[in-house]
Amino acid sequence: MEFEIKPQKRLSLGLAELWEYRELFYFFTLRDIKVKYKQTVLGFLWAVLQPLIMALLFSFFLGKAISNYTQLPLPYEMFALSGLVLWGIFSSGINNAGNSMVSNSNIIKKIYFPRLIIPISAVLVGVFDFFMAFSVFIVYCLVKEVPFSWSGLIYFPLAVILTCVAAFGAGSFLAALNVKYRDVRYIIPFLVQFLLFITPVIYPTNITQNIYLKGLLALNPMTAPLDIFRAGITNGVINWESDLVSITSSIGVFIIGLIYFKKTEAYFADLA
Repeated sequence: MEFEIKPQKRLSLGLAELWEYRELFYFFTLRDIKVKYKQTVLGFLWAVLQPLIMALLFSFFLGKAISNYTQLPLPYEMFALSGLVLWGIFSSGINNAGNSMVSNSNIIKKIYFPRLIIPISAVLVGVFDFFMAFSVFIVYCLVKEVPFSWSGLIYFPLAVILTCVAAFGAGSFLAALNVKYRDVRYIIPFLVQFLLFITPVIYPTNITQNIYLKGLLALNPMTAPLDIFRAGITNGVINWESDLVSITSSIGVFIIGLIYFKKTEAYFADLA
């Protein structure tokens, strides 16, 4: 039996081919989850402890100052935790996807399959961690008697999807770049930390009234997901004017990452 491998358009996701190899999503995602928590005492509990510990630290050092400076829709520790839980998808996605092609170089050299499966699966690992942390976060909100609204049923999934779009775009770009320039793997952790502080994760978008800073926040692809996610908790009003700019930015990151990945994937087996 012969198989014909046809070249795809640069912007094409190759959905039909991805569906044909759909079992590999399960294989790569499950394998990466097992490797991540292998030989750990607390196991999956780390998915909950990481954002929780960070939220407590930010609350201790910044909570009072930010609460006094601007009005928050939630107690600061809950506000910070809500942002960090969602941020986990993005940060984990960039870290995992950015190193995914180099980490799987042996498989890439031996067999053919759609290369996009690797960075997508890397992002899905972050989604798994999110659901672990989100479940505990919901329980925490119920204990604190936070009045959830039905809008959360729409806002939560929308925020997760937008975060995955941004994470895949940035992650696939870095994954392709890392194949050619191995210095990228050392830059990624610093990049993630830098992005954390220029993204409204631990502070609200209304923390500044400077028109230029507000414009930069609006251009951040993670601003809209965070706003939408928190609106699902507090039944708050979404500033669609600025969030649509953020969503457009997220789609732009996705397209740029996809184009660069598809442009360079033909050389992965030679360079990885």
